[in-house]
Amino acid sequence: MITIFCIQPKGFNVGNEVIHMGLRHLLYKAFGEVVNIISLPTVSHYESQSKAGLTAKTIHEINQYGHGVIVGGGNLYENGELTCNINALESLEVPLMLFSLSRGRIYNRRSELVDRTDAMTTELVKALNKRADYSLARDESTLDFLRSLDINKAILGGCPTIFLNQIAHQLPPLPEKEKAGVLISIRNPHLMNIPIPLQEQVRTHVNDIVSYLRKNGHKNIRLLCHDHRDIPFAVSFTDLEYVYTGDAYSYLSLLRSCELNISYRLHATLPCMSFGTPSIKISYDERAASMMNTIGLGEWNINLVDSEDLLGDVINRIEKINKFQEDLTSIKKCWNDTYNNMTHSLERFSKDVKTYAKL
Repeated sequence: MITIFCIQPKGFNVGNEVIHMGLRHLLYKAFGEVVNIISLPTVSHYESQSKAGLTAKTIHEINQYGHGVIVGGGNLYENGELTCNINALESLEVPLMLFSLSRGRIYNRRSELVDRTDAMTTELVKALNKRADYSLARDESTLDFLRSLDINKAILGGCPTIFLNQIAHQLPPLPEKEKAGVLISIRNPHLMNIPIPLQEQVRTHVNDIVSYLRKNGHKNIRLLCHDHRDIPFAVSFTDLEYVYTGDAYSYLSLLRSCELNISYRLHATLPCMSFGTPSIKISYDERAASMMNTIGLGEWNINLVDSEDLLGDVINRIEKINKFQEDLTSIKKCWNDTYNNMTHSLERFSKDVKTYAKL
């Protein structure tokens, strides 16, 4: 049996598991069979276990009985959350793929786009890509960044969550009495990298959106938490219920079944668009905005920082929501090209892994 190590972000956000679901499906498809996948966190500080990342210890273990290693997907270039020993990396013997990694700038107090203070160092970005056999950037902004470092092996790979419709049949049915309704995917504003005064406006924005929806006949409106750290913000809305599940399958079933998703979370929007569920994205950093443009649906993104009338912008999208399905159809070629980049790279990776396994 082939054994693949997957070094993936874990943390508290269910979106990380959703990305891994999409990767696992495409990986099995590329190999044409079930392969052993050993999933390790990119860093240890979210976990009780000490084994994480590409350290001397994990690389030694990979060399002992692994046949390939995948790092990603996730925004590891942006947040620097990958423990990596550059010296040990040179001793990695198996094929390495950097899968659906992203990097984007955030807004400072003057609403200017700047690099994160914890962004991965260019030294590590270059070292990873020098050793990698395959490098897939998630979005155009990330690809531009890599090209600026003369990393020419990188290609645009997209995010596997836009192809989750392929495994929709695996999702559990919702309980009989469950009505998903309208879901507003929130993030605790104190975890958003935006100016502090704007963080304080997020509550008003959510209340205004809910009031508009109620006036227009939507009765079942709930907040969807992706991370248990969102819950303190959610419970502060005394007239709204919230829903939280750390289970990626139930989470996706909710998104697939809801009438409408209005989302501060990229990995609610992308699965919704895969399932054909109407979704309006509210972005607050370069990473999310770039991804929406990359998949050809930038029209359904609202930049929170640039918007002069967020409620008006949301209403504008809701009023033309019938156009959503037309837009999904019109960008089919864009998604096919992205899918081909991703699947062809995984197929080539699988061949390299099988060759290595026979040595």
